[in-house]
Amino acid sequence: MKVHYTINGEKKIFEIKPGEVLLDVLRRNGYSEVKGNCYMGTCGACTVLIDGVPHTSCTILAAKVDNKSITTIKGVGTLQHPHPLQKAFVEKGAVQCGFCTPGAILSAYALLKENPNPTDEEIKKALDGNVCRCTGYVQQVEAVKFSIKLLKEEK
Repeated sequence: MKVHYTINGEKKIFEIKPGEVLLDVLRRNGYSEVKGNCYMGTCGACTVLIDGVPHTSCTILAAKVDNKSITTIKGVGTLQHPHPLQKAFVEKGAVQCGFCTPGAILSAYALLKENPNPTDEEIKKALDGNVCRCTGYVQQVEAVKFSIKLLKEEK
């Protein structure tokens, strides 16, 4: 079966197997920035944005995402041109091993698109589905708050 995705702004067509989850399709096709871990939707490492909304790609069937827009962390910013959220996560020490970082940043990115001035509680709720075993959560909340300042300075 063929699926049609727009991934990070590029139109793609992939062959998928029945019952295959989006995470496996993305990884097989070179999107190594999407991390697989629990395959139960509880860790958030595989989070991508589907039409702007965070989803765990390990729990969604690849066929359900046909004709949708998918954003991975590479669609947010690059090493050469990082997004203010990415800069803030580094600046505030919200990264260590980096395994959870893409999912956390994508969750925060979606929040800031909807609400550019979230409260601490709203930030915590947005990050709630992303498990971090190294850095912890205080630094991630601080990074999101700092990114708001950076985003305002960019304008």
